[in-house]
Amino acid sequence: MESADRIHAIMTALRACDSVSVAELALEHAVSEMTIRRDLDELAQQGVVRRVRGGAVSLLLRGEESPFAVREREAAEVKRRIAAEVASLLSDGEAVLLDSGTTALEIARTIRDRRMTVLPLSLQSAHELGTAPRIRLVLPGGEVRPGELDLTGPLTEGAIRSLRFDTAVIGCCGLSAEHGLTAYDLSEVAVKQAAIASARRVVVATDSSKFTRTAFGAVCPLDRLDLVVTDDAIPPSEHDALTAAGVTVRTV
Repeated sequence: MESADRIHAIMTALRACDSVSVAELALEHAVSEMTIRRDLDELAQQGVVRRVRGGAVSLLLRGEESPFAVREREAAEVKRRIAAEVASLLSDGEAVLLDSGTTALEIARTIRDRRMTVLPLSLQSAHELGTAPRIRLVLPGGEVRPGELDLTGPLTEGAIRSLRFDTAVIGCCGLSAEHGLTAYDLSEVAVKQAAIASARRVVVATDSSKFTRTAFGAVCPLDRLDLVVTDDAIPPSEHDALTAAGVTVRTV
């Protein structure tokens, strides 16, 4: 198992039981205890865990999101495939709102050579597109959230509402038939709602792990979405629920 996959598995275990054992993780993943200690040290540097004798304790509340640097390493290849599929759905000349998050950052990298107007909701994506020769880059202003470097608050929401987009590409923390699209941060919820209201077409880009989660803030029900791009590990029941709500599902 690759390091990124192993760290993702450790994060999943921490969400379930709040603490992990070096010995048990080494046995489960068939690696040395030294390897597991390095993984836990890396998570400790990210502020995800506190190291204790023989293991680590989670520092994340159940209603909180993992740090950006940790999420960026999770399902990296899947996110690249999702980004390529989303890019294929966008036409040159479109006005596109690009949400914040790790999948959106991969989409920004994928569309660098395209000709379109893009309003990104994160400084990472803005930096990626700032030197793109044919991208018309529009920034909304607002408050920058530490760590995530996304743009939130009344200034961001007001800028979005004053514009109209052909496509809003939205990320999520959770997506389910029961609870719709959800996000952990309440300020992010308001920004996503403004983005959805200002777009002719709403495309959600998310890996299939998000279908097992429901975050704290409700953004919208499934029928506000037009299309979902995800990987082929999406639970069949969730795929059917999206289709029943009139949402097109593209798997990669």
